[in-house]
Amino acid sequence: MTRISFGRRRFAVGAAAGVTGLAMPAIAQNEPIKVGVIVPLSGPAGPNGQVVAGAVKVAAELLNAKGGVLGRKLVVIAKDDESTPAVGVTRANEMVAEKVAVVIEGWNSPVTLAMQPVLARADILDITAVSKADPILSGQGNPMAVRINSSNGQDGAVCAEILLNKLGAKRIGFLTQNDAYGNGAQQVIEAELAKIGKPWEKVVVEQFPFKQTDFRVSLANVKQAKPDAVVAINAAESSGMPALIQQYRQAGIEGTLVAAVGTILPTVFRIAGEATTGIVSADIYFPDLPPFDKIKENLEFVAAYRKAHNEAPDKGAALGAAALEVWASAAAAAKSLDRKTVAGAIRGRKVPGTILGDLSFAANGQAQHKHTIFKVVDGKTAKIEAVT
Repeated sequence: MTRISFGRRRFAVGAAAGVTGLAMPAIAQNEPIKVGVIVPLSGPAGPNGQVVAGAVKVAAELLNAKGGVLGRKLVVIAKDDESTPAVGVTRANEMVAEKVAVVIEGWNSPVTLAMQPVLARADILDITAVSKADPILSGQGNPMAVRINSSNGQDGAVCAEILLNKLGAKRIGFLTQNDAYGNGAQQVIEAELAKIGKPWEKVVVEQFPFKQTDFRVSLANVKQAKPDAVVAINAAESSGMPALIQQYRQAGIEGTLVAAVGTILPTVFRIAGEATTGIVSADIYFPDLPPFDKIKENLEFVAAYRKAHNEAPDKGAALGAAALEVWASAAAAAKSLDRKTVAGAIRGRKVPGTILGDLSFAANGQAQHKHTIFKVVDGKTAKIEAVT
């Protein structure tokens, strides 16, 4: 195993290069470009959404220091979707009224799915930073969809690899958030388990709403099923996930707790602490590991984020900032803010010079990533080790 320090060291992340100084009409040059951000700023995912919004603002400041986008400064407008689809639709309509050029959105998949048609009808490009549900890229709500984070489909194969090939689990349980994200993730994991072809049995499934924080009844059922491993799919990393982990340990369940990809964030470590020890998971971004520790844009961003927020950015911050970088770089390459033109410069192409390096996108707008599997070896200090 290779030792990693997670979320406690001084790493760094940076803004896209090469997006400055393109000629625009004289009137437009004096008008800032409005960038909308719609994420949860309150409630169970509020702390996580605040990180994303703060990171977009830092990335915008870095871009502005280099001349902005197409010769114009960026102004970030952030709104709270409250992790509620109906509120997200309202916020999307407010962004339309604000006449934003782009919306960076998405912590909760149901909210993203609800907002997509509103923004598409208004001809505003929206880029999903975090939400993972596969239907986001179906083209139904947003035919120009772009997503920076990994998808449920990409993550499912990694979870199946952990369960069957890394842990050798035969009796598998699921603790699943009952929405588009959670149910979609479980469905993909099960499909990928079947593809591997090794014997396994689904011994228990317990579902819960996004805002739930008391899992004791569900965990009693899990314990009775005697699983070898349990997959926890919970996107409330500032409330539900830490509570689930703590209560899992208190219940004395022997099976290994496998956290869905990307859910073991610094907020989980801060709240759950020692209870996170022993968790196995995977993620796509580690600021102080290769290749990220050698990416100039990554180092630049982390330094700026630490200066602004007095802490290192987590993966959510990196995804939010990268979303702005990708849009800015594509707009500069296309010499346009037109939704379809900019989306065409992203989908099916490689966007260079982002926090995540040169980022390739599939034709459906999905960013391509390499996952790292890890185990938490000390929850108190957030120390993890890569599982090879």
